[in-house]
Amino acid sequence: MGWVETTGGYAVALDGTRVLCRNASGRTLKQVPSKLKDDPEVVRLRQLAEWLERHERECREQVDTWLVRSLPVPVALLARVWPDAAWQSALRDLVVAPVGADGSADTGRAGFLRDADPARGLGIVDLDGDSVWLEPAGVETVLIPHPVLLEELAELREFAAELGIEQGAEQLFREVWRRPEAAEDVVGGGTAQEWRAYAHGKFAELRHATARAVSLGYRVRGGQAVCPLVEDGRQLEAAYWLGDDYPESESLTGSLEWRDRAGRRLPLAEVGPVAWSEGERMAALVYAGRVIESDEEKAL
Repeated sequence: MGWVETTGGYAVALDGTRVLCRNASGRTLKQVPSKLKDDPEVVRLRQLAEWLERHERECREQVDTWLVRSLPVPVALLARVWPDAAWQSALRDLVVAPVGADGSADTGRAGFLRDADPARGLGIVDLDGDSVWLEPAGVETVLIPHPVLLEELAELREFAAELGIEQGAEQLFREVWRRPEAAEDVVGGGTAQEWRAYAHGKFAELRHATARAVSLGYRVRGGQAVCPLVEDGRQLEAAYWLGDDYPESESLTGSLEWRDRAGRRLPLAEVGPVAWSEGERMAALVYAGRVIESDEEKAL
């Protein structure tokens, strides 16, 4: 935006979400002088910058929700929000796939989102490298697929790198976890309901574990970090045990489990690929903040 004159011959402007200031001679300063801290124009621009930062964060969070919960998104909605720079930054270059009348995504027609227009639909670069339009008359909704659902994910990542694609929302390069095929109690019809790969993570204080979970965007409830999920239209949640003692007490993490909407714990064999990947992602991210003891400390 342009420069706005303020007191003392200074002028201020907004560059992205940063407030710039120049003096009467036109030189841009490293920071806004403290004497302008309460100037109405400076206050107004800082409030606008805070709103823009919040808006950008909310756009990314909404797109992440669509991805994690496998929610079909109307093409008309994408076309309406596309002119907004924050929305466009979060959506541009994401892989999108048309959703058919039966509700399934046609990943064979997927492509990288490059444009959205109310009349023309969605402009994409398809997986052959051609620029095409998904016309609104033929495609009313699209899916932003979770990477665990994408076939040949490694090849897609290489193709994206060749195109110089940088996604504003984490999709292609989001780390994925897959249910281990070798675990018979997981995939062989067993009844195991707990995944303990991230148990026994030591935190000097329970509040360190809960604060880490919250900082990563997860809720903490009943001693567990919780991640709401949707798999095939079914509402689920993954829950990872952190502890329920005093916040200042030492804590060890426990098991990871998945529950349905009624609170029933699911056998691990029933957990779908997206729910598994996102649940294990949550546990792995929290577990990574544990206290790492040296070999000498373990021997004591």
